[in-house]
Amino acid sequence: MDRQFSLDMKTRWGHMKKSGALLALPTIAWLFIFFVLPLLIVLVVSFLSRGRGGVALLPFTLQHYERTFDVFFIILRRSISLAGLTTVICLLVGYPLAFFISTRRRRLVQQITLFLVILPFWTNFLIRTYAWRILLGEQGTINGLLLSVGVIDEPLTMLNTQFAVLVGLVYGFLPFMVLPIYASVERFNFRYVDAAYDLGANDARAFLRVILPLTMPGVLAGCALVFIPSVGAFVTPDLLGGTRGLMIGNLINKQFGGSGNMPLGSALSIVMMAVVMLSLLVYVFANRRERGA
Repeated sequence: MDRQFSLDMKTRWGHMKKSGALLALPTIAWLFIFFVLPLLIVLVVSFLSRGRGGVALLPFTLQHYERTFDVFFIILRRSISLAGLTTVICLLVGYPLAFFISTRRRRLVQQITLFLVILPFWTNFLIRTYAWRILLGEQGTINGLLLSVGVIDEPLTMLNTQFAVLVGLVYGFLPFMVLPIYASVERFNFRYVDAAYDLGANDARAFLRVILPLTMPGVLAGCALVFIPSVGAFVTPDLLGGTRGLMIGNLINKQFGGSGNMPLGSALSIVMMAVVMLSLLVYVFANRRERGA
């Protein structure tokens, strides 16, 4: 009887696995056609030579990767450093904000503050970026305010700088840091903090030894959600940075327009995707380590 039951269960499990595989076929086909195949095409094009008009032609060559790590390495380094700095600033600003929202006792206050964090998404990102051009311009709101109160004697040059790009990136991606941390703190059991106080811990030790480790999954998720899109940002550096704030996303766009260089643009794209994959691997490794701890 038990043997027959075991055989029936194995048969049913086999049918379920086959049904699951069949149900997953459309998704697998979609991912292959629209993700894997274009990625393979870009990878092949990155090893081809540049022809007339920037098109890709045989023979195969490695010169585009050499140019990427030689001529354009400064832009790649700038993109990574700006993305890293954006992530750090968003974390320093976003964690206290998320903690504040999560610890409000009145549900209405919590909902209103969370609504204010999400509110910028109601406006197109391009329009919000153009608004920063008005704020940061030499005749803009910030310079006008500083001049009127006598803090400065002449307008500051803030637009078309790396500072403007950093401000735009922090503004654009701050909600992506706040929301995962908010969800993590919302699930946190504050009885652990009371236990830490009973054992003699002060506020700083309770935060560093109890609150921060237990909310680390939200911190890691927020850092990944901010760093990855910041590396490949295009609109913000293009509108706020000019030539001084040029990032790898803008450089790739230029290679695929006009008489650019498609193989070079493909090589830059592969390098950027490698940076993104590396950051994802760091996130996965850190997340597994945190769960294992």
